[in-house]
Amino acid sequence: MKIEIISGSPRANSNSHRVALFLQQQISQQSDAEVGLVDLREHHLPPMQDVFRTAADAPEHLRPLAERFFAADAFVIVTPEYNGSYSPAMQNLFDHFPKQHHKAFGLVTASTGSLGGMRAAMQLQQFVLAIFGNPSPYMLIIPQMDKKFDAAGTLLDPAFQRNTDLFVQEFLWLAGRLSHVDVGAGV
Repeated sequence: MKIEIISGSPRANSNSHRVALFLQQQISQQSDAEVGLVDLREHHLPPMQDVFRTAADAPEHLRPLAERFFAADAFVIVTPEYNGSYSPAMQNLFDHFPKQHHKAFGLVTASTGSLGGMRAAMQLQQFVLAIFGNPSPYMLIIPQMDKKFDAAGTLLDPAFQRNTDLFVQEFLWLAGRLSHVDVGAGV
């Protein structure tokens, strides 16, 4: 199974990138999945003008990214909360690619505030459903994330490990079930 973690902030000093690094390590340790990390700081996509239906449709400079999207069986989106919503750069990334039918999505929001991006998480569920993805109901909401993870992605708050373990366990269960579904059966 191929899982892509989307580090959804283009900011140079992204706090939420810490969480993406941590989850890449955790998912790799707890599964035999191939776990990639798409860092939006490395991919500067123009505002959506073209939708790519195959990797070959993408411009040459975006083709490696397009190949990763089309090959992915599941995604984990890690986004900060921007003005009560998720990252516009993350949405722009997904807007370049067609619907993500039958793929599992783990949803992670992080904030330095006390709500952990809860408003962004609720909107992110609607976004994933709109692109025909299947969001895991076990979201990871991270308040005061700057106190929970260091810049290298190390968990600083041992009490939060239980939250991350449950998120990873439930996401992997959903991703495993959906990646083995015969979508033609019974239709």
